[in-house]
Amino acid sequence: MSRSGADRVALFIDGAYLDFVQRELGLRSDFKKLIESMKGDIDLLRCYYYHCPPYQSSPPTEPERERFSAKEKFFYSISSLPRVEVRRGKLEFRGKDANGNPIFEQKRIDILLGVDLVLLAAKGAITHACIIAGDSDFLPAIQAAKNEGVLVHLFHGNSYHRELWNTADERTLIDKAFINKIKIKAS
Repeated sequence: MSRSGADRVALFIDGAYLDFVQRELGLRSDFKKLIESMKGDIDLLRCYYYHCPPYQSSPPTEPERERFSAKEKFFYSISSLPRVEVRRGKLEFRGKDANGNPIFEQKRIDILLGVDLVLLAAKGAITHACIIAGDSDFLPAIQAAKNEGVLVHLFHGNSYHRELWNTADERTLIDKAFINKIKIKAS
């Protein structure tokens, strides 16, 4: 129970995972509708969105500049929504695979999400946490939040870590029916 006595939720969205799920489905969600759908009728403390800007070489190529600019524009648009905060990690170049394709790795995203979740839970600022993720790296933070009495609702695609699914109190599959309710309207 939050210190004020009312239920309050925080949303934690792993942006790269959400991108992956939406790419698999071939659909994009309206971010504002996504927030409303996730929080339901619980008072929203804040929505945290975690992602990395695209990699840029030095000097960046024109396609890299365009990708970076588009992602920054998206970050700005969602951070302009009420109670939304964008947390940026860093994308690290890790070499090339056997086919010569670049390998990139997100850094800091998992720890940023975990720290935010645990701090809000320990302070009694939230009673509920809704998380879009599929990664087992979040398990210690989720368990710590549950130990503080927070109910954890996992939103996931078809690809997720089984222990993450088992640890959550509630679960919602992000499938075509889910996204169709909150998708971006064609103009």
